Amino acid sequence: MPLTPSSTRSLLDQLGHRPSKKLGQNFLVDGNIVDKSLDLAQVKSGELVVEIGPGLGSLTSALLEAGAQVWAIEYDRRLFENLVNALLPQWPGKLDLIHGDAVDHPLANFASKSKDFKVVANLPYAISTPWMEKLLTGPLPERMVLMLQKEAADRFTAKSGTKSYGAISVLIEATYQRRPGHAVSRQCFHPVPDVDSTLLHLERLPEPFAFTEGQRNLIRHFFTQRRKQIGSLVRKCPQRETLQPWLEALAQLDIAETTRPEAIPLPGWRALPTTL
Repeated sequence: MPLTPSSTRSLLDQLGHRPSKKLGQNFLVDGNIVDKSLDLAQVKSGELVVEIGPGLGSLTSALLEAGAQVWAIEYDRRLFENLVNALLPQWPGKLDLIHGDAVDHPLANFASKSKDFKVVANLPYAISTPWMEKLLTGPLPERMVLMLQKEAADRFTAKSGTKSYGAISVLIEATYQRRPGHAVSRQCFHPVPDVDSTLLHLERLPEPFAFTEGQRNLIRHFFTQRRKQIGSLVRKCPQRETLQPWLEALAQLDIAETTRPEAIPLPGWRALPTTL
């Protein structure tokens, strides 16, 4: 599969395909970054790996050559058909490839709840946050290595009290250890995007914390008003009676009612009532 700008352009021309900016189609053209992805993910022969947005199949091929069993989902019909023709005949029984929206199917066709698996993906920038939010509601991969726009990676790894800290930061921090990643220049892609990227490395915590749907919805709601004080937000909330004990729990954590959502650390969010 192509891993240079010229070979990538050549294949795209053969397919009559123009990369879609709306879909975040920036194809990786640096083999060193593919190798780094597999290295960070510690992919071994026989392991189960989910890939999102395989595109032209460069990372997919590397995963299969490393001996992984791969489940992949591609949204673009033309790219999907190319992958069907180029990869499925080479890897019978090793690649499960579906056409669809990864936000609706965050783990492609992978459905086992009893086996550990990993996610390794050059994640389409347009779906990074909604895909991650959906993934965190189901079986959790033991390890993820994700190519992300640097801004998205900053949100995923942000600490409380920082500008990038938001609902997705809280949800990820509750479930994953955020390991040192790897900076990736925009020149490693075709077409060249407007920003640099980050290869983000996430390792599942020994005891990941799962927020309920009600808790997740409330956290998202509060972060839409991140500069308002949490006491004021609770008093204006339809669930204010249910949330009153939460304010008391925050006080025990030395978190005052004048604190804004962006400054509440993970223990404060974990104290939310489960009956929301």
